[in-house]
Amino acid sequence: MARTTMELAFISAERVKFDNVDLVKLYLGDEPDGEKDLGVSLLSMQVAESALDEVWAACKGLDVLETVRVTVEIDRGSKNAGKFIVLHVESAKPAQASKPAAPQGTQQQPKPTGTQPDAAKA
Repeated sequence: MARTTMELAFISAERVKFDNVDLVKLYLGDEPDGEKDLGVSLLSMQVAESALDEVWAACKGLDVLETVRVTVEIDRGSKNAGKFIVLHVESAKPAQASKPAAPQGTQQQPKPTGTQPDAAKA
């Protein structure tokens, strides 16, 4: 099986629990092809059994249409079509810097560039 990582828009996550069944399914959006779909092309992906809790917890903090990085394993499905099994999900937003922002009053003013006419000579 092959593995790949993709960046897609998060749409929704769904968890189904009954009897001895525990499933998580992700709904993600991709760029439309302009021929068969317009707006957002919806993708549905099953989550690997070993990653159910991890992926479900990661999806709780995501916003709708937020770009996420999805690691999937590609399994052979029916008619030799690829079947994506989600192994990991994380936000694609860059991590926030840990140092605090400078207070408003201490920011430096930009220095003027170029030459300014001397008021006394004018």
